Amino acid sequence: MIEQENIKFVYKQIKSTRNMKQGLLIDMDGVIYSGEELIFGADKFIKNLIDEDIPFAFMTNNSQRTALEVIRKLKGLGIKVEEKHVYTSAMATGKFLSDQSPNGTAYVLGEGGLLSSLHDHGITLVNTDPEFVVLGEGRNFTLEMVQRAVDMILAGAKFITTNRDPSPKKPGWNNLGIAATTAMIEEATGRKAFVTGKPSPVMMRSARKFLGLETSETTVIGDTMETDIQGGVQMGYKTILVLSGISSKDTLGHYAFKPDMIASSVDEIKFPLTWWEEK
Repeated sequence: MIEQENIKFVYKQIKSTRNMKQGLLIDMDGVIYSGEELIFGADKFIKNLIDEDIPFAFMTNNSQRTALEVIRKLKGLGIKVEEKHVYTSAMATGKFLSDQSPNGTAYVLGEGGLLSSLHDHGITLVNTDPEFVVLGEGRNFTLEMVQRAVDMILAGAKFITTNRDPSPKKPGWNNLGIAATTAMIEEATGRKAFVTGKPSPVMMRSARKFLGLETSETTVIGDTMETDIQGGVQMGYKTILVLSGISSKDTLGHYAFKPDMIASSVDEIKFPLTWWEEK
């Protein structure tokens, strides 16, 4: 009789853990892949999340790709996910602008993912007198287009940038970097850009809501202290820093905040997480 009660108790605990509403916001570059190479164990990690029905979304600052393009890239690396698993800075920007100015107008320096998101959120793309000038990643805009954006901002348009991710500062890098382009327009206009991507609360909050989670139910996994971890800490989320990207243990003492957990890679992360068990 006692043995049966113990079995029932263990089953109840397992069932309770599986039914807990806990989810993950996961960075991509440096966490799942590095450039075009899959990071060891990342495919099994994501498959485990799907098998265990753990809510998650890839949270990327890259505004160039649409969700479908992100899915195709991951599929090429052996990871099969759906649109519900992808949240980009372009999506966060589209939602933010539609909340601020339903059916508003924007002049955009950016590419596919950003253009699609703004259109999907009811923002009309214009070449004259916009409410917003929106800057995203891209190589297809010219200095003439940048000058036009500067004139629009000086005339009263609000300046939005999808993120301030820095250039990797490597020889041969084929993109100036959005932080550099943002700084150029800021200098030319004397106006600071409003940033919608990580670590901005705009994206950190909307990504959580995209998953249908509460603050206490959200864990962020990233490789960058200045974006994923800082953004998570500021929002009150739990955070996991992986060392498979640009961060190292040697530099953690430089920051006034720290992650709740450090792992060499996602392959080391096991579920349930300790703070899930505490619930």
